[in-house]
Amino acid sequence: MKKTIKFLAIASSFAFIANVANADTFIRMVSGPSGGSWYPLGAKIMQTFQAKIKGTATSNTSGGGISNVMSVDGGDAEFGFTYAHTVANGYNGKGKFKKARKNVRYFATLYPAAFQVAVPKDSKIKGFEDMKAANISPGKPKWTGTAFCESILKDYGFNFDTIKKNGGVVHMVSYKESVALMKDGQADVFMAATSVPQASFIELENSPGIRFIGLPKDRIDRIVKNNPGYIYGKIPASAYKSLDKDIPTLGIVTSAIVNKDLSNDLVYKMTKVFWDNHAEFVKVKKIWKKVILKEAVNGAAIPIHPGAVKYYKEKGVM
Repeated sequence: MKKTIKFLAIASSFAFIANVANADTFIRMVSGPSGGSWYPLGAKIMQTFQAKIKGTATSNTSGGGISNVMSVDGGDAEFGFTYAHTVANGYNGKGKFKKARKNVRYFATLYPAAFQVAVPKDSKIKGFEDMKAANISPGKPKWTGTAFCESILKDYGFNFDTIKKNGGVVHMVSYKESVALMKDGQADVFMAATSVPQASFIELENSPGIRFIGLPKDRIDRIVKNNPGYIYGKIPASAYKSLDKDIPTLGIVTSAIVNKDLSNDLVYKMTKVFWDNHAEFVKVKKIWKKVILKEAVNGAAIPIHPGAVKYYKEKGVM
């Protein structure tokens, strides 16, 4: 069996190399961490682009909302997932971006996501005010979830340094590593800005068992006001078996972006394939049902790539 798997892996590698060698265009995507929704969706989208757009080879690598904007802007990737407010901040050099990222263009508005926070079910932590000396896992440094966490802690009057000085730990690791840390009792809090429901939280809900933490309305009101692009969100009671009521939190809108230097013809083809194969992406993650063509440019706060504009005008979206 192992020999068969090894053979298939080698065969796949040779096939990929052959595709790259015969390709006129290489589309590199930055998606999200393994264990999240972005990575498998990104893999399927790239697979579909390669199959449907002649002369194209593709790849998909992990990333995060902030770092993906930097990668697409810097030419390290042609296509990426991020959030509407994140790419707007990047384009204008605000928030976590020290300089304007003018090489990114909007491709599509996808689906809503929420900032989800969980602790072990028997934890004494009831809210963010109880995290001043906790072992927290908010995500990697350039992930949007980490930025959300920092914004919330700021509103509560402390930060990551405070936690460390008080003897706590800030684990800036992937979803998979965060899950392992919580299962081993090394993380008191796991946070992620992602689709609802999400596999990592479902896994933790099954073992060791978790309790979700939301935000009071006055906190959400203030944080949304002080952070343009943040929106009101919730984790609906129907999302996880341990919930008996909705959890109020911060919300975001997932978006897709491209590098501005991609040809209009290529981006037009990418946009067409992207929407023509909607049903295939739903098979990967049901959240894709919320990706709607008529809302493809809702929330776009940066220029939309001309190739995508052409397709959207043909479809009456613009």
